[in-house]
Amino acid sequence: MASHATIVNTDRKFLVLAVTALAATSAFSVLCTLTVQSYQRSRKLAQLKASIDASDSTSDISRRASVENHTAEPSRKKKSHVTKLNEFGVPESHSLHESTDKRLEWDQVLIDEQLARNRVFLGDEGLGRVRDAFVIVVGCGGVGSWIVTMLVRSGIGKLRIIDFDQVTLSSLNRHATATLEDVGTPKVESLKKYMSKVAPWVQIETKIELWNKQNATRLLEGEPAYVVDAIDNIDTKVDLLEYCYNNKLKVISAMGAGCKADPTRIQIDDISGSAEDPLARATRRRLRLKGIVTGITVVFSSEKLGPEKAALLPLDEDVFKQGKVDELGVLQDFRARILPVLGTMPGMFGLAISTHILTHLGGYPVEEYIVGRNRTKTYSTVLHSLAGQKMRLEGSQKIPLDAEDVGYIVEEVFRGRSVVSRESGGSRVALTKWLAEGDWNAQNVVLMTKEEARMHEARVLKGHERVEDVYPDAVLQLVKRRFEEERAYSRFRE
Repeated sequence: MASHATIVNTDRKFLVLAVTALAATSAFSVLCTLTVQSYQRSRKLAQLKASIDASDSTSDISRRASVENHTAEPSRKKKSHVTKLNEFGVPESHSLHESTDKRLEWDQVLIDEQLARNRVFLGDEGLGRVRDAFVIVVGCGGVGSWIVTMLVRSGIGKLRIIDFDQVTLSSLNRHATATLEDVGTPKVESLKKYMSKVAPWVQIETKIELWNKQNATRLLEGEPAYVVDAIDNIDTKVDLLEYCYNNKLKVISAMGAGCKADPTRIQIDDISGSAEDPLARATRRRLRLKGIVTGITVVFSSEKLGPEKAALLPLDEDVFKQGKVDELGVLQDFRARILPVLGTMPGMFGLAISTHILTHLGGYPVEEYIVGRNRTKTYSTVLHSLAGQKMRLEGSQKIPLDAEDVGYIVEEVFRGRSVVSRESGGSRVALTKWLAEGDWNAQNVVLMTKEEARMHEARVLKGHERVEDVYPDAVLQLVKRRFEEERAYSRFRE
């Protein structure tokens, strides 16, 4: 019996030891599991952070392959290695422990295919200039975000985007890339994150800063091909434009898209030709005080504002009673009230600016933009004036042109500008017959200012002087080109 009891006690001891060991093993397993899970989370977090750093290190673009490589038949192209990305967007071949200064190479064949349509449009040399270009965009809101988006999608080489502000819920109606997840984050970082998924080979440098005179030299360094002003604060806008003008930096500026809704009125012109835009008018006046009258390209809307249209809403009376209204803005000197903005209009302003930059960098022959379109009353006035000239010269007012023809000649043939002074403007221009012996048609009437037209009539049409003796060669060649273009296009007109 004693022996049996001893055996039972021994079995119990072994059972206790076994249970204890099992418990310890289970605890160890749980501990190991938790440790592994914690390590995996830490590793994924490190990879995620590394992917952000890696995206910065991929900023340098692989240069274009030679034209001969691109023109070879696809079947004969050398098979290239395609860089694969892991789930965090980091190239699999890139060690997470490598220096972020190491440049990653992106597959050139894929880049060429992505930009194929632009290459066909601009040609190899044109697209090459776009790929090599550096552009600075100041202001990344409704207008600036669309500029950045289309420049990146079109293959621009390097961008520096500058904005101090964060994405808000109210900005989602017009921002090109921001989502609900981006609310509360810097606009420039939101843009860079999105565009890295579109063209990771484009170098995007972000500056979460407010541009001002003090940091101007640092923020605009690097010899940019273009500086884009997409600022909506008048003081900062004028300072930026003045700096670019004085330092001979090519700049294009967005005027006011707020309270506008007519897309056919969006125009690109020198700032001296802008009209019906309160922001443009205020900018012109302040620049004029600094001695700057012309030489700055702007995008603006000539749509007239009226009491029945959207306007800047006044602050509530209760707000004024509280005093210190000037302190309501986010920053000093920034507006406290918000302009009503139809979300589509800033996008169209941005698309117009990005198109201007791409075509000019790529060498596409956009010589001059048409200004002052659809001026029905102006066309009728010009037609009446031309008929009066025919009456003075030939005693008859009948001419084979109507107001629609006049609109075509003014806007399409001569781009709304005088062939002599290159001046534009509705009530200041007139059509005049060019050569006394020619017909009264689109290939023998030219656009001038009224004063120039009167001089031309007196010297050439009545005085019988040769146009070669009256005008410099530049004017003669311009008229010749315009008439040649009209002859080429006349077969498409009824």
